[in-house]
Amino acid sequence: MAGVPRSLDEIADVSRVPKSEIARTYRYIARELSLEVKPADPEQYVPRFGSELGLSDEAKLRARQLLQNAKEKGVHSGKSPVGLAAASVYAAALLTNEKTTQAAVSEVADISEVTIRNRYHELLEAEETVGIA
Repeated sequence: MAGVPRSLDEIADVSRVPKSEIARTYRYIARELSLEVKPADPEQYVPRFGSELGLSDEAKLRARQLLQNAKEKGVHSGKSPVGLAAASVYAAALLTNEKTTQAAVSEVADISEVTIRNRYHELLEAEETVGIA
């Protein structure tokens, strides 16, 4: 209702209902109501992750730019929105010389450091090709 995306893990943690039950019920409701459910936009996670890490507005803006470039290059397709958002926040912090670690971003986003590293490299590659194309 507030337009803030939440992961299944976050919902399961506060509801004390198994993640598999939430996912199954969600799919059932969507099917019964003929809802077209699109994946969350990774940009929607940036303000929350950035704020929890104490990053500046400049870093959050840079994270959104990285995600927009990734969308233009098709890097986002088939990737977890949370993973992409976390990687963009990490990359943006480095690009704006703000202090954060993969571990800190991993904790805030509840996603593995390996996922952050993999998406981070993909985002930077997409960023590099923007100037070339």
